[in-house]
Amino acid sequence: MFNIAPASEEQFLAKVREFAAEHVLPYTREWESNAAFPDEIWPKLGAMGLLAMTLPREKGGTGVSCMAYCHAVKEIAKADPALAMNLSAINALVSAHFDRFATEEQCAKYVPGIVTGELKLAWGLTEPDAGSDARRVKTHAEEIPGRPGYFHLNGQKMFITNGGKADLIVVIARVSPTELTAFLVETAQEGFKVENRIHTVGVSASNTVQFALTNAVGWHTPCRFEDAIGLLYRGRLGIAAMAVGIAEKAFELTCEYAKGREQFNRRLADMQSVQNMIADSAMEIEASNLLTDKGAAMYDAGLPIIKESSFAKLYASETANRVTNRAIQIHGGRGMTHEFLVEKLWRDAKLTEIGEGCSEIQRLVIAKQVLR
Repeated sequence: MFNIAPASEEQFLAKVREFAAEHVLPYTREWESNAAFPDEIWPKLGAMGLLAMTLPREKGGTGVSCMAYCHAVKEIAKADPALAMNLSAINALVSAHFDRFATEEQCAKYVPGIVTGELKLAWGLTEPDAGSDARRVKTHAEEIPGRPGYFHLNGQKMFITNGGKADLIVVIARVSPTELTAFLVETAQEGFKVENRIHTVGVSASNTVQFALTNAVGWHTPCRFEDAIGLLYRGRLGIAAMAVGIAEKAFELTCEYAKGREQFNRRLADMQSVQNMIADSAMEIEASNLLTDKGAAMYDAGLPIIKESSFAKLYASETANRVTNRAIQIHGGRGMTHEFLVEKLWRDAKLTEIGEGCSEIQRLVIAKQVLR
């Protein structure tokens, strides 16, 4: 079911578009109102092969290219950005973690549930005092005597996407004053406690939380912190794709509205000021698509994408915010009401400038790469 060969990736993406139209877009307002996804969405995503796109076929995953992963995230984002954010993180940071770092024993235990959606996932890096500066992580891990590979974890994590629903979380923790690494933490244990549900102005269905670990048992995945953080590069392409999806949906709705709405005896679409905004949006969306596709193509070719992923994430996220802001402007007062989807897209877009490294961090990464 999940073996997607490269030749059939277009067919896979066509099914993703159908899935988004039938099972996602009609419920985006409901999910936002409930501030949660229904539990039944996860096995549906699993059946579509959307939860293990970055896990190779030989390990039981979908095994699509980075290009197909980005386009799938974009298609879901056009229907519900919060769900797209979850898919981006799950694939780039959790499924990929199992591909790169998990042992055969760990894969045997967890991958079947990951692929089907039986296990809901999250990735835990950010803490109250460790945001953009990831090396400030204080959560610490100590080996459990007599249980090789298992550690007790103590600390707090914050702004964890899907953390309130997750059954399994990849947690970054400190094992020495200078060394960080990653652990698999099951949430159904006494040492794990959700302390606070964090309600956000956008992507509110994603169940973002703060949680505490008190002697929680974690299963070590052999990796260096630098290696685990390296997963963020493909993750940034995922957020770029999410941003492009938001921008494309807002643009489509705006063009439709401008063609049908009349003021001063002519359509908005015939007014030069509106045409200028539409032209700018069209150009910026095109550039965002090209930057994201370039990064994905380079990744698929085995090339480094540190700079290119930041290019794509930075430009696409700022494009999404500009495009949705213009969409509100063109819709006028109606754009500020819940009757029109552009106001939700406007709120959802902001996350793309913050998640997976804020715009300021992306500029630092780019400058470091071009000045070295």
